[in-house]
Amino acid sequence: MSQSGFWNDPDNAKEVSRRADELQKEVRRWENLSKEVNDLLEIAKIDEADQDVNLREEVEKKYQTLIKQYEDYEFFTLMSGEYDRKDAILSLHSGSGGTDAQDWSEMLLRMYLRFSERKEFSAKIIQESKGQEGGLKSATIMIKGLWAYGYLKAEAGVHRLVRISPFDAEKMRHTSFALVEVIPDLGDISDIEIKDDELRIDTYRSSGNGGQSVNTTDSAVRVTHIPTGLTVACQNERSQMQNREFALKILKNKLFQLRLKERKEKSDELKGESLSAEWGNQIRSYVLHPYKMVKDHRTKYETVEPEKVLNGELEGFIEAFLRKEMGNKN
Repeated sequence: MSQSGFWNDPDNAKEVSRRADELQKEVRRWENLSKEVNDLLEIAKIDEADQDVNLREEVEKKYQTLIKQYEDYEFFTLMSGEYDRKDAILSLHSGSGGTDAQDWSEMLLRMYLRFSERKEFSAKIIQESKGQEGGLKSATIMIKGLWAYGYLKAEAGVHRLVRISPFDAEKMRHTSFALVEVIPDLGDISDIEIKDDELRIDTYRSSGNGGQSVNTTDSAVRVTHIPTGLTVACQNERSQMQNREFALKILKNKLFQLRLKERKEKSDELKGESLSAEWGNQIRSYVLHPYKMVKDHRTKYETVEPEKVLNGELEGFIEAFLRKEMGNKN
């Protein structure tokens, strides 16, 4: 940041400054915890000498507080993946279930936006496709913040909802599905080259929120990578060119992740491991009727308070997933 010309590239400078600020906050957390531990040790020495009951209670209370802080900070050691510190690009796709599934996708979008608020992440909807009767067919959000991908990678997979359908006049119980995809934002990946003849680019009028002229011109862009069939849409930037550039950036990230996945599958094939399709990997069930429960099928972690989960309280599920992932690595 102190190099001359650092601010010649404002976008990069802003990103580096944000990253530096996040790291400084992380260091300060540990430094403050260390200071509080040392201060408590000094108080404990006084308590040992004086045998003061009130002081001993104060020491014990502070000790429990510091243990909780340490456990909270220790949680971040679980995120040791190469891209865990990166921002995240999260996409939602409604599955089988018609209008109920589209409504379920919108509920999940709200859940992740609330989770981002809880973590003080910056979340921006960059694409959303509305259902005819309500809800969302698909949506993509960019989530910026330290450890954003490390947290949200636990959410990738199929999410299942069981409830009394608000769209069924007979009040029958319905099961809906939505697919969540999460990839790290790796920036502009230079070693991924996309030829113009491999792309099909469609423009259309945005139906979502946006700046001036967003909803009155064909500024929204949908980019399809013909060889792989990957599709990325962006509609919330001000111009068609900006939407196109952002969509291509996301497409490069998806192609990079596809390359890594193919390498892993090849390695697993050589090891003789079986593979399963992502859409078939139901990771979590949210049951609102006839009882209330949210259960993660990978970790067996569960809670009987689905309202809190749908309001963004995902930490328990994420920690259970990361601890299981760490155990598998070990």
